[in-house]
Amino acid sequence: MLIKNEIRNKETLSNIMHLINNGIDKFVVIMRHSDRYFSKNAAMEPFMGLTEKGKDYALNFGEELPLMPRPKFFSSYFGRCIETACIIDKGYSKKYGAFNGHNVLNPDLSPFYIKNIENALKMVNEKGSPEFLRRWFNRDISEKTMENPKETADIISNFLKDRLGELNKEEIAICVSHDWNLFPLKEFKLGLKHEEYGAVGFLESLIVFEDKGSYYITNYQKEPVILT
Repeated sequence: MLIKNEIRNKETLSNIMHLINNGIDKFVVIMRHSDRYFSKNAAMEPFMGLTEKGKDYALNFGEELPLMPRPKFFSSYFGRCIETACIIDKGYSKKYGAFNGHNVLNPDLSPFYIKNIENALKMVNEKGSPEFLRRWFNRDISEKTMENPKETADIISNFLKDRLGELNKEEIAICVSHDWNLFPLKEFKLGLKHEEYGAVGFLESLIVFEDKGSYYITNYQKEPVILT
């Protein structure tokens, strides 16, 4: 069984505007990159770039962001994530004539949790992504192949909270990552199982923000919950 990839740019933009309209003036968005090329060759995986449609989606996303709060960009070191962040920034700067600084690469937005990519991709190709993810989340995959999934979710959520703490008012961080970085957050922080709530689409996101001294996480499928 293969996971169907949808484009979730509208859901992400809607969630961003919802928070802004409710008085949240700084927050962190972690989102999957835009539409990409695929390869079954594990050695090529880090080098798969965006399709032409993916580039258009990213540019349009940047153009549809509001002027304020102003975005700061972070990404995985994989090319498709760097491309997505830079093209979103280009769309934003094209519309508003604003420079937001350079995209910052960070390993916590990359697939640090994959310890043996050949083994992982072999299992995905044999069983499909949904079954692989369930086995990972149930800890049925050796930690020699995949990092502990709960610890993975904690590492990523702590990264997002750290970025939030660095923001000024009227700033947001847009962190471009991978669907496998978002799946653990949905599973362990929002309680959204992929078997029920589906794949993480292109440009789909989760958002972390602070309100009255507590951290919250939310996405288009669930109201904010306290981030533990």
